[in-house]
Amino acid sequence: MKTSLFGRWSVLGAFTAVAGVSQMLWLNFAPLLSLIQERYGVSELEASSLILVFPGLYVLFSLHSGLLIDRRGYRFTVGSGGVMMAAFSFVRIYDASFVALLIGQIGIAVAQPYVVNGISKLVADWFEEESHGLATGIGTIGMFLGMALALALTPALNAQYGLRTTMIVFAGISSAAAAAFLLIARENPARATRSEIADERTADLLGTLMRNRHLVLLFVLAFLALGFFNGLTTWLEPILADQNVSAEDAGLVGGMLILGGILGSAILPALSDYTRRRKPFLLLSATASIVLVYPLCTTANFNWLLVYGALMGFFFLPGYALLFAMTEEHAGAVHAGSAAGFLMLTGNAGGVIVSVVMGAIKGATWINAVYLMAVLMVVTTVLALRLGESLGQHEA
Repeated sequence: MKTSLFGRWSVLGAFTAVAGVSQMLWLNFAPLLSLIQERYGVSELEASSLILVFPGLYVLFSLHSGLLIDRRGYRFTVGSGGVMMAAFSFVRIYDASFVALLIGQIGIAVAQPYVVNGISKLVADWFEEESHGLATGIGTIGMFLGMALALALTPALNAQYGLRTTMIVFAGISSAAAAAFLLIARENPARATRSEIADERTADLLGTLMRNRHLVLLFVLAFLALGFFNGLTTWLEPILADQNVSAEDAGLVGGMLILGGILGSAILPALSDYTRRRKPFLLLSATASIVLVYPLCTTANFNWLLVYGALMGFFFLPGYALLFAMTEEHAGAVHAGSAAGFLMLTGNAGGVIVSVVMGAIKGATWINAVYLMAVLMVVTTVLALRLGESLGQHEA
């Protein structure tokens, strides 16, 4: 049965929207932490728990979400995650209680891996191998847009309408995205991969993944690379404060990083598809980050910081789509969901561990943490050299 072009792009668009909303709900409170502390009388750590629950719970539920995607399909899994995400976004409307906000965030955090980890399976199901990079890049662009919109829209809406109305707006957006996905998304009727692992035990499945040395390398790379990115974005404001850069200007630099990533994710994965090579572009992402991380973290000139932030985003963030694409291609379509789930499990574990280590070793200034990030990307580059090309490894 031949599938239509409109059909596959509409399915990808529906996924991109719901994945973007998952990132938006995650970062809603990032620009409001001072307000949250003052309004509810909580500590900085308690306020930041509204954000920090996400990587921790992602680690716990990522593997199960991948298994569910492979066994029940991405429409069921992503759709269920979207509905759960929307339901808990309504809990946050009760703004009289910090506990209610935290419960809402915990529910959304549990749902997030069931949404985000569907990208590899969906792309393998609907797109030919020569389009995997571009399709995955578009999916990740939605996530980056969600981050940017959360940081830009939330404080503006809160200033104009207050916290409760702001939460109502985001609950409505979340509900619309979940409903659109359920209405539009469907498995490709021309392909069937879900039932092939229905009876495969989890231990056997993990053994299958871990026997593939390229997948093991990709999981390690995800740990290092997402650790680097989470550490950088978590501590960017205090790192730049060492250079007397204000919190507002540091936020703009972070915004330029995301905008650069959106542009890069539209270009570099498409070039990867066109040249039928993944490895050189993954190496470019890593080596460019080695070059850029030191000036990004030690420059005091605001204009140059915007340039370095944009360049870092342009070269580094497309690596996210490339890791997803290479994982699916090395794992094959049958195990794409499980492999993506394990990739994100290791990536988020790296995000938590590296962020904690950076805070522990910073000393009087953040320069030790900057050196650590540079070392992480050097190791990432060396390990990436050992990867084999993934295109052509499996029939999609």
